[in-house]
Amino acid sequence: MSRSLEPAKPIFDPQPQTSLHWSLMGFFLLVLAFNLCLNAQVLTVGLAYFYNPQWWKAHVWLVRSYSGLSLILLVWAYRITLPRRVQSLTASLPVLLGLQFLTIHLKTPIPLAIAHPLIGFTLFSVSTTLVHRVSRFLFPKEEEAF
Repeated sequence: MSRSLEPAKPIFDPQPQTSLHWSLMGFFLLVLAFNLCLNAQVLTVGLAYFYNPQWWKAHVWLVRSYSGLSLILLVWAYRITLPRRVQSLTASLPVLLGLQFLTIHLKTPIPLAIAHPLIGFTLFSVSTTLVHRVSRFLFPKEEEAF
């Protein structure tokens, strides 16, 4: 029996890890952008209501922006290797945004708009939890590292 003279492949190939790291870093930055848009949207809705109705245009623009970001995040979360918890948090963003859209625009005998702020608080909670979870996955503490 003769052995092949080809060099053995390394057990650990740094190239895919580096690619995964940068892909995960991009995902994290997009999650941060989503969270910043969400925070700015809350600020602009307050300004529009209490100060100047012209702020409503910025509010609508921000809602559309992070709604688009939520769909990009959803696709991205299932394209790269992420924990199931991060994937489910990411999947809940467009669902919550859809529910918020329905509570404002759907006309029913029972006013659904009363649930709109509660869904907004849930959206904020999910978004900040997502930032935290992805940061823990991307930047593990020394005692958690393998």
